[in-house]
Amino acid sequence: MRLEEWKALWQEEEAQAHIHGWDFSHIHGRFQEEHGLPWDYRALVRQCLQDSRTLLDYDTGGGEFLLSLRHPFEKTAATEGYPPNVRLCRETLSPLGIDFRECSDPSAVPFPGESFDLILNRHGAFDPVELFRLLRPGGLFLTEQVGEDNDRDLVERVLPGTEKPFPHKNLQDQRAAFEAAGFRILRGEEAYRPIFFYDLGAFVWFARIIQWEFPGFSVERCFNRLLAMQEELRQNGKIQGTIHRYLIVAQK
Repeated sequence: MRLEEWKALWQEEEAQAHIHGWDFSHIHGRFQEEHGLPWDYRALVRQCLQDSRTLLDYDTGGGEFLLSLRHPFEKTAATEGYPPNVRLCRETLSPLGIDFRECSDPSAVPFPGESFDLILNRHGAFDPVELFRLLRPGGLFLTEQVGEDNDRDLVERVLPGTEKPFPHKNLQDQRAAFEAAGFRILRGEEAYRPIFFYDLGAFVWFARIIQWEFPGFSVERCFNRLLAMQEELRQNGKIQGTIHRYLIVAQK
């Protein structure tokens, strides 16, 4: 393809970089991540769930994962702060009887103290002190988080010198924060695994969606670097980066 054809193709992907909830189906089969993590977040959540327990899913996204758990709706609550997802949650969660509340400040969650037996948070924000307030004695907080080094090698490929958006998001620092808030850590693990892109349009779409990791990314700005990545993809059949994840299970 000619240079202007590559640019037009990637700019089309750029223009389509919008999601409903947290839906990556647009690039399904065109990339792969979170393969081979040493834990199964869904399985861990199910181990902690009991029908009698009150559950909060903080930063629920569009509520997709929460609904898949099929926990009794009258025992379920959720929060979300991203406006498009807030609208979606009000349309899908609230009519079911789930106590949904808009919240974008993890240090001021709009529920009374000791409201929950279990709080979930996957790839969202949190404040250990506020979580301690919200949980009942013996209650659990379970989170899988994106670490500070996530996709850093890919960011450097297109936006060299970009600062980390979330420093201190690693197991060591977060373990210390939870213990300082009064929690007992029942489980803590950290992992680095590969992420693969099988066409560069999928990477362009991804980088536009994950704006906090790739601030200021655009096809126009990064075109020459994208061309270099396209040549690598032609030779190797994929572009590879590294994801950073950590898991914490903490008890009040």
